[in-house]
Amino acid sequence: MTFQDLGIIDPILKALRAQGYEQPTPIQQQAIPKLLKGKDLLGCAQTGTGKTAAFSIPILQQMHLDQDWDRRRREIKCLIVAPTRELAIQIDESISAYGQFLDLRNTVIFGGVKQGAQTRALKKGIDILTATPGRLLDLMGQGYISLKHVQFAVLDEADHMLDMGFIHDIKKVVKQLPAKRQSLFFSATMSPEILKLSSGILGHPERITIKPEQATADRVEQNVYFVTKNDKRKLLVHLLKENEVDSALVFSRTKHGANRIAKQLDKAGFNAAAIHGNKSQGARQKSLQQFKDGSLKVLVATDIAARGIDVDELSYVVNFDLPNVPETYVHRIGRTGRADASGIALSFCDTEERAYLKDIQKLIGQQIPVVKEHPFPDDGTTEAPREQSRQRSGNGGNNRNSRNNNNRRRRS
Repeated sequence: MTFQDLGIIDPILKALRAQGYEQPTPIQQQAIPKLLKGKDLLGCAQTGTGKTAAFSIPILQQMHLDQDWDRRRREIKCLIVAPTRELAIQIDESISAYGQFLDLRNTVIFGGVKQGAQTRALKKGIDILTATPGRLLDLMGQGYISLKHVQFAVLDEADHMLDMGFIHDIKKVVKQLPAKRQSLFFSATMSPEILKLSSGILGHPERITIKPEQATADRVEQNVYFVTKNDKRKLLVHLLKENEVDSALVFSRTKHGANRIAKQLDKAGFNAAAIHGNKSQGARQKSLQQFKDGSLKVLVATDIAARGIDVDELSYVVNFDLPNVPETYVHRIGRTGRADASGIALSFCDTEERAYLKDIQKLIGQQIPVVKEHPFPDDGTTEAPREQSRQRSGNGGNNRNSRNNNNRRRRS
């Protein structure tokens, strides 16, 4: 199947060819025909499945073909809401690429920077707006943004919207949308909370689920290394040197951990940087751009900060810390092996993380091969130091707060 078989118009086909797109991914094959018919959509899909193109291409086509639209009046017809700045920027860049031969204007707004450049773009008139929730509500409150003309509304990465506490902001935005609209809702997981949120946004949607097995494609080579927590940084340096890695995205569970990993890599002679929520927007975008253009070889990121990172020919993803949510593993390794490219995903697993590994393998329905021959093996009998064990992020904020309270009582 080709994009032409899906009924995509010539200007968009030309743009897709310029991007090197030849065949649609499974989610694109399923979503595009439904969306071109004006259906609402509830999609369950991980990062790396081609989700952005799946929703933006049919929206661009419908807007381009709308004969009743007075293009002299640039009003927001499409609103896309994403949880992080990086993801919002990536979506806007994709829309610019897919719509480069169309007479449509798009821009992106997000917090953490001065609003001047963003408000100037809005004043010129915008057809498609991609936004993070906080800055969107802020500029709506200041009168720079009206949603009364929106015909297409997209909520992307809904599960992380909930994780980041944006649920009330999203509800406020939805109240300002016209009742008559096409709505799209995407999430990597479909918990009861997510389904409840979607029911307040969608009418009678079509549903699409791209299973994790499809997302963790065979083209991604996966391996796991059993290693003690204290030896992880040594193993990382060893593997980067041994494999002569050109580009690696390394995932850390915490911001502090990301900083320590990047510092260790710098000492070892690698050009590395950390990217997380405590970094300024300018610093994050600088590091991301350096990573994209190849001047930065290793980017160390937390999961939230990594949303929206889309780098061509990313050769390695390294799970320095295994995630305690199995779906997050699928998100992470989806950063490599995109399109027709191959990729390698390496995971470090200490004694405390063995249970996480079992959950991940159960989700993806396969055993991840274990690499036993390396300089820092762990047979699973080594216990983590007690203080490190207390600092482990565990299964959520409540457990973490409880441990912190216990620690404070011990120190007092």
